[in-house]
Amino acid sequence: MISLPFGPLPAHTPRRFVPERVDWSEWSGIAPLFDRLETRAAQCQTAPDLERWLLDWSELCAALDEESSRRYIAMTCQTDNAEAEGAYLHFVEQIEPQLKPRQFTLEQIYLQHPFRTRLLESGARTSPSPETRPAAAGDVPRRYDVFDRNTRVRVELYRDENVPLETEEAKLSQQYQKLSGSLTVQFRGEEKTLVQMARHLEEPDRALRREAWELVAGRRLQEAGKFDAMFDALAHLREQIAKNAGFANYRDYAFRARCRFDYTQEDCLRFHAAIEREVMPALRELQMERRRQLQLDTLRPWDLAVDPLNRPPLRPFEKTDQLAACSQVIFDKLDPQLGANFALLRSRKLLDLDNRKGKAPGGYQSTLAEARLPFIFMNAIGVQRDVETILHEAGHAFHALAARDEDLYAYRHAPIEFCEVASMSMELLGNEFIEPFYPPAEARRARRDHLEGIVEVLPWIATVDAFQHWIYTHPGHTGADRAAAWLALMDRFGGEVDWTGCESARANLWHRQLHIFLHPFYYVEYGIAQLGALQVWANSKRDKAKALADYKGALALGGSRTLPELFAAAGCRFDFSAQTVKPLMALVCQELAQLN
Repeated sequence: MISLPFGPLPAHTPRRFVPERVDWSEWSGIAPLFDRLETRAAQCQTAPDLERWLLDWSELCAALDEESSRRYIAMTCQTDNAEAEGAYLHFVEQIEPQLKPRQFTLEQIYLQHPFRTRLLESGARTSPSPETRPAAAGDVPRRYDVFDRNTRVRVELYRDENVPLETEEAKLSQQYQKLSGSLTVQFRGEEKTLVQMARHLEEPDRALRREAWELVAGRRLQEAGKFDAMFDALAHLREQIAKNAGFANYRDYAFRARCRFDYTQEDCLRFHAAIEREVMPALRELQMERRRQLQLDTLRPWDLAVDPLNRPPLRPFEKTDQLAACSQVIFDKLDPQLGANFALLRSRKLLDLDNRKGKAPGGYQSTLAEARLPFIFMNAIGVQRDVETILHEAGHAFHALAARDEDLYAYRHAPIEFCEVASMSMELLGNEFIEPFYPPAEARRARRDHLEGIVEVLPWIATVDAFQHWIYTHPGHTGADRAAAWLALMDRFGGEVDWTGCESARANLWHRQLHIFLHPFYYVEYGIAQLGALQVWANSKRDKAKALADYKGALALGGSRTLPELFAAAGCRFDFSAQTVKPLMALVCQELAQLN
């Protein structure tokens, strides 16, 4: 039996279509459920019949999604466990390739159904709370409009020949996680994961910081050839997937596949320019101030995480039990409902927070789609960044719980650009109450670190996104071409950091960004969402109760609205041009000055 942090979880709603017992490891047990849905579709004689059919299909999707999530969670929690790896790969290799054509058939059946138009016309949209409904000119959007639009895109893009390519892509992604999770170094007589080594970059002892940084950079460089080879294979697969679907390049395919209806490739390029113009001056000023405070001639890569006044590192907790307990106090103070939500996760053991050897890198929140419960995965090591991460992932979890009573599976997931508003807003809102981790003076310091992190991360987001634009509009490029493109972006967005003698590490710095490997073009969403979250935060400074109510109301809409509507419900503008970036950066800089 594969080990999971949590045990069996009951379905949020009793099954009415999927049998109680299904062997999800055998396609022979799954295929009849698709057969029944295909047969039943022809028997739908009214719009309510078709709606009931959609809900039964949703039930099947949720059950399959949860099975996939359980295997993924087990694999990432223990990448060195052969049984967990085998169970995950079995689902990826044997089940998912057979699922995709059957799901495509059901999507075609829905789009061609004679009662689809009547369902769209009759399905007047309702919202969990009328006050969250944004004002809109013209007709009120109908309940199934977003679902219908997204289904049309999936049918448009589906190709049988892409199914085995997507399977290979998933397998390569798993190998990236396995390799990344296995990397360790020997540091002063102890074996340490690369994540654990990050603690030492906060130490006032500069020689120690340099030693730690060079050890980690050197360890990554030992595997640079493997990371590059993995990415070459992934890029080749993705280019072929795009070509099979009739696209000139993978970038244009990815924008369509990600249902980016509300912004374009050119909007992203303008976002990069806005970051360069409005954020880079603030970043350079912060870096120059850091250099002056540290009394250094130049700022080196190992000087970026230490306190600029050489104070001891912020150490918010020693054990992850403390991380969970102090976070609970924050959410209780912020909002009783959010506090109850986090208490639910703790009681159901839906948290895996410790860093350990063999655990996949990073952090994520995964929803167990049938139980409709979120799971939080982290690699905590006792630093301030862990506090920000738990607030972030809890924001995702609160989003999942807010939309829990939505029966249409597709609407329990919002677009990523708004999912990240949920998480990044929670970082900012929760940081107002972080005293459980710190005495008052250190709490102010932690808040400043967080805001400085926002100034630092926006250029990194622009770098990663622009890099992917370059990669996928230059098919057939060499590794040397790719390194040159990356270094040009580092020159544009890296600021005042001296990399002399560390040129190889700088050229391969992108290897650490798992999104480039696992989730192509999933990164600009963080930038778009950060601007939304800053707007939620700005609103809270004017009226905390209303800002929180708008935030929670928007989360409850799930994915039933378009991106501009979701942002509007949260009290934000969906815009990431310089016009939006400039005043928000002014607010951040003003707050930083007050925290000095």
